[in-house]
Amino acid sequence: MQSSLHVAIIMDGNGRWARARGLPRVAGHRAGADAVRRVVESAPGLGIGALTLYSFSSDNWQRPAAEVKVLMSLFQSYLRMETGRCVAEGVRIRMIGRRDRLAPALQKAVADAEAATSAGRTLEVRIAIDYSSRDAILRAASRLRKSPTPSRDEFSRLMGDAPDVDLLIRTGGEQRLSDFLLWECAYAELLFTPRMWPEFGRADLEAALAEYYSRERRFGRIPEAVAG
Repeated sequence: MQSSLHVAIIMDGNGRWARARGLPRVAGHRAGADAVRRVVESAPGLGIGALTLYSFSSDNWQRPAAEVKVLMSLFQSYLRMETGRCVAEGVRIRMIGRRDRLAPALQKAVADAEAATSAGRTLEVRIAIDYSSRDAILRAASRLRKSPTPSRDEFSRLMGDAPDVDLLIRTGGEQRLSDFLLWECAYAELLFTPRMWPEFGRADLEAALAEYYSRERRFGRIPEAVAG
């Protein structure tokens, strides 16, 4: 099993999970944080080298202010509580997305977590906060100077050396990318599951990987060429 597998997850369904149980949406977000911990702990043993989690899109600022405040507080608490564990387990934390619109305390929490875990080599966890793939592509395009027609590798470097996604999972039953890793998912295998994110765990991740390995990835080639 390849250890460099890059899995990306759109963590959807927190609010619906809570509503189905007669709970406030914030309860769903807190349960979702527990699911993050389960998946991060399981990933290295399943051959995953990079894990990108869609935590908060740039469009999510349109949600009620009270909910956004809770989400930002949860992000900060998660980083504070999990950084030590990540250091011990060799997990590197990186954030992708805009930082300028985050509260100073959250910006510091992100920077501290990134610095503390920078030596991690077991797993890289990329957390997408205030993230828009279309905006990321536009920013990369705006950096074009010497090479107005860059190669794909050069453009990927302008995007921040973002690794190609092998498997993208979306929980919660919806079947769309929602402006997530559009460049990196050019040849990703897509898997949509009705499982709500707070319920997602190791068994679900194992099942998703089994489905991934059952598929034939051709990258534009014919099956005979792939087999050869």
